[in-house]
Amino acid sequence: MKLSYVYILKCSDGTYYTGVTSNLNKRITEHQSGKHKDSYTYNRRPIELVFYAEFTDINLAIQSEKQIKKWSRAKKEALINNEFGKLPNLSKKKF
Repeated sequence: MKLSYVYILKCSDGTYYTGVTSNLNKRITEHQSGKHKDSYTYNRRPIELVFYAEFTDINLAIQSEKQIKKWSRAKKEALINNEFGKLPNLSKKKF
């Protein structure tokens, strides 16, 4: 079974980058080395892998990546810190 990964990188400027890949080690090395000059992380190196999740279905991985990309910084940090109980409250709109 082929695994896919959704990952979050913390960039040197403190921002987060979320991606999906089928080869996590290779993709992290590409980010770190600056292989893709037009990528978000190129001018924000060094990067640090702060979260990843494994998926056996690439479609679920892509769906998860798209969802996480829409999340607030606070919600991403709750995920990174394994504070899953905070996720529902961080999803609610504040009026």
